Amino acid sequence: MVARKVKVQLALFLVIAVVGVGFVGGQYAGLDRYFGGNGYPVTVRLPESGGLFVNSEVSYRGVAVGRVSELRLTHDGIAAELHINDDAPEIPADARAVVANRSAVGEQYVDLQPQRRGGPYLETGSVIPVERTVIPPAPESLLVNVDRLVAGVPTDQLRTVVDEVGTAFDGTGPHLQKMLDATSSFTTEAQQNLPETTQLLDNSDLVLKTQQEQAQNLTEFSTGLRQISGQLKQSDPDLRKAIAAAPGAATELQELTRSMRTDFGLVAANLLTTMQLTSVRAPALEQTLVALPMVSAFTHTLSPDGTGHLGLVLNVFNPPACTAGYEGTPRKPGADTSEGPTNYDIGCTEPKGSQTGVRGSQNAVRYPVPAPVSPPAP
Repeated sequence: MVARKVKVQLALFLVIAVVGVGFVGGQYAGLDRYFGGNGYPVTVRLPESGGLFVNSEVSYRGVAVGRVSELRLTHDGIAAELHINDDAPEIPADARAVVANRSAVGEQYVDLQPQRRGGPYLETGSVIPVERTVIPPAPESLLVNVDRLVAGVPTDQLRTVVDEVGTAFDGTGPHLQKMLDATSSFTTEAQQNLPETTQLLDNSDLVLKTQQEQAQNLTEFSTGLRQISGQLKQSDPDLRKAIAAAPGAATELQELTRSMRTDFGLVAANLLTTMQLTSVRAPALEQTLVALPMVSAFTHTLSPDGTGHLGLVLNVFNPPACTAGYEGTPRKPGADTSEGPTNYDIGCTEPKGSQTGVRGSQNAVRYPVPAPVSPPAP
């Protein structure tokens, strides 16, 4: 008869085994979905299975989020039922379903690839249409295409190519070794300067944006340069003549400069004085040049037909004449033509801005007196 202790041990072992198998089956094999487990179904419509099988893994951004629970035939392909776990992240509803190979032995799985961020998201009953699915090429189609490619290669031409390649590399072993050694050194240097290279690539974005912003200016510059080049090409004979005549002209200019060395110095000194007198009166000269076109515009109207056309407008005491500053000077009638002393110390003392017609040399524009120019050496 089995002892009570043994019965208790067997019962505990059975409970632990059932719990362990249930946990492993629900956690890793996805068996909990057959017993009302958490999650929601999503249907993927495929033109063909692409090697997909029931219980294949479903991943999102490289993380497992569910399993393939069922594969059904439809009138236009395959309907794969995906069971997405409740703890999976929200997956955008426009995600692409890609049937991919996990390894070389052909372990297929479904990779959900989002096209954008944000909702709406996949939910119970969502369907991913065939337009947003990708399946790997069938092995038989790949083998047939490879066979056709190999069969389409001309054997004679291929043999010729191989012979020519062998001839090209014959005896170049040392040179190839040097090239490989130099490539290794170059790779080492590039790895050592990786931070500088990374910074250069980061800064290249700013340079490229600047070039993009200046694209119109660069285009205009290129157009102008092309026009200049075309004009130079058209003027090539004239330029050749000018270059051929340049030595003679330079000789003549040198002789002219040597012959007029003294006279040129005198002329330059006199022109310096003239330029000094002109430079201090530049504003007045500028105003004169501005007024000359207006004067020329109306002078021809004074005598359009050979006779003078003048008008007289009396403007008496508007503004009034200046009398301030002349109080101490004795006056005499205008009819008195006898000579008398002249007072040179008087003048109009009205301030600037006065309403009277201010006159007098004190209100004239004064310019600085230029420094005297030393006479040229004899």
